[in-house]
Amino acid sequence: MSFDILQDQIKAKKNPTAVILGAGLDDIPPHILKKHTARYGETLEAAAEAALEFHLGLIDALADIIPAIALSCACFEALGWRGMKVLEAVIAYAKGKDLFVIADGNREDIGGSAAAYSAAWLGETRVGETACPVFSADCITLSGYMGSDAVKPFLKDCAQQNKCAFVLAHTPNPSSKEFQDLVSGDRQVYTAMGDLIQRWGRDTAGKYGYQVLGAAVGGAQPSLLKQLRRRLDKTFFLVSVPAAQGRVSADVRWAFDELGRGAIISDSRSILRAWSKAGGDGTNYQDAARGAAEQLRDELRRLITIF
Repeated sequence: MSFDILQDQIKAKKNPTAVILGAGLDDIPPHILKKHTARYGETLEAAAEAALEFHLGLIDALADIIPAIALSCACFEALGWRGMKVLEAVIAYAKGKDLFVIADGNREDIGGSAAAYSAAWLGETRVGETACPVFSADCITLSGYMGSDAVKPFLKDCAQQNKCAFVLAHTPNPSSKEFQDLVSGDRQVYTAMGDLIQRWGRDTAGKYGYQVLGAAVGGAQPSLLKQLRRRLDKTFFLVSVPAAQGRVSADVRWAFDELGRGAIISDSRSILRAWSKAGGDGTNYQDAARGAAEQLRDELRRLITIF
């Protein structure tokens, strides 16, 4: 199962972090953007070429440190079809570096549309008698609040293609409480969603005991992480936490099982933007990103022992 692949990568690098990639134009060092606008003008083509150079440079700097990247699909979509070509190229490059690729798109639809999303990100599109892989991510983020109809098409491709998905359970945005924290019967809504995620993924557990449907959860509340980890013993977690200067709260340890497995921490873009926080003109963006990634890794190693 695909979460086995991710857990193997985490164990090998002793680093449970997924670096978020998906740069807005303000995130790209000025010298890179200037080089491409000089050639193509202030156009989407220039922006796409600059984004490609920046992201490939980040992957080169980080590939031996991190196990995974989470690609913010919206940032590439904002550049139109050129951005999608960049996204395809970044995924292929990352996979060539043996990185686990999470397409962070929070897709949600039903019927044929859900099946098409799944084919695009995890599966294949048939052209005549030929099955053609499309984006070929290892994992995708989904919203399951439309119910099982929005998740089942992805389960099929997860099983056939050795892929997986994170389904939103509890998100860290301030207004999430307007819905996710409501009480439904004897549970809060986010707890009910967590239970559904584990139920939908039943009978798909791999060698580490985790099913092909994971849960995306916010990491700011230790009681929430403790509750969900106890309740969802077969569910891999993608934990979003605010990270500042490479440091994370010690509370994230509650997302992991007793062997330090079953979760990966997303870095809240701190690594992608490390060059701007360090000052200077951005020509050192690779060194800045690498330093931030090493700092975050080392902080997590002090909190979590991975067996």
